[in-house]
Amino acid sequence: MKTISILGSTGSIGTQTLEVVRENQDIRVAALSAGSNIRLLEQQIREFHPQLAAVWSEEDAKSLRIAVADLPVQVMSGMEGLEAVAVCEEAEILVTAIVGMIGIRPTMAGIRAGKDIALANKETLVTAGHLIMPMAEEYGVKILPVDSEHSAIFQSLNGENRSRIHKILLTASGGPFRGKKWEELKTMRVEDALRHPNWSMGRKITVDSATLVNKGLEVMEAKWLFGVELDQIQVVVQPQSIIHSMVEFVDGAVIAQLGTPDMKLPIQYALYYPDRRYLPGDRLDFAKLGSITFEDPDTETFVGLKYAFEALRCGGSMPTVFNAANERAVSKFLNHEIGFTDIYAIIRECMDGHRVIPSPDLGQILDTEQSVYEMIESRW
Repeated sequence: MKTISILGSTGSIGTQTLEVVRENQDIRVAALSAGSNIRLLEQQIREFHPQLAAVWSEEDAKSLRIAVADLPVQVMSGMEGLEAVAVCEEAEILVTAIVGMIGIRPTMAGIRAGKDIALANKETLVTAGHLIMPMAEEYGVKILPVDSEHSAIFQSLNGENRSRIHKILLTASGGPFRGKKWEELKTMRVEDALRHPNWSMGRKITVDSATLVNKGLEVMEAKWLFGVELDQIQVVVQPQSIIHSMVEFVDGAVIAQLGTPDMKLPIQYALYYPDRRYLPGDRLDFAKLGSITFEDPDTETFVGLKYAFEALRCGGSMPTVFNAANERAVSKFLNHEIGFTDIYAIIRECMDGHRVIPSPDLGQILDTEQSVYEMIESRW
């Protein structure tokens, strides 16, 4: 019997993690956290019986305490609550399915408490990879990737010598706007951006897929997860989302992980690693599939990917600027405050206006995030 805690249990990854728990029957849930969806969190508490639950606002926490007063569960709020979920004594694995840089502090707390991290919060490594990876090594914990692409790389490296990696081939679907040009992007609406052709994901990550910013964030994450240099990472568009990523080794061999686009596979693999469990669902039928195609990403139209490589080359605090600017810009786009291509304009403006801090500590990372938000609010 494994015991887990989940940060972000009401989001896309969190709810699918609980589906995996439901289907396997040998994982216990010790603690859950959510943002503000207390109705769904109450349902999850009643089904999975965690000893601890956390929400962001104390007002929501008060409402949740009343709703679950008949159950033996402690309800907390704020960062204190998130960190309590992260360090819950009974849990062996912390699933970080929370969205945004808010996940950094609780992830660090979980590492210090000796929890293996099933990592779905990419912002943690994008902005603080230089802090997180040495910390994980120091405390002897595993960082188990949950993103489909990083899980595919992780699986392709299983049993291999990582010093023999020549190149990581990070695949992308191309998103809902693949093939469109800049003038067409200017007219794209929120509902257009949310129509991903292959994956069912949360709203923020779906927009990130449409801009290709998500792939840029994944490039940054891959650098830290697998200890490679930027020029060892190549983005390849694979529109069918069948090949989830590949590794090319120094002898020219390429190992890939293939499967249907189902996030429960990487979630389950992280929870049971190194074991594999039966997973219900569709299987690849290669005869029906017929072909798998590839193309280069259009970085002249989808400039977010180009900006991500630039931010990673700059290093230091620049990836934090890239990430924070995108977070706030996507929020504004989803609220119909700006247009689709304004997301790129905001990222560019924030990167151009930033003076890089070479090796920021956690306080400097969070201060940088706040300064980016303030800059955006003052100009947009």
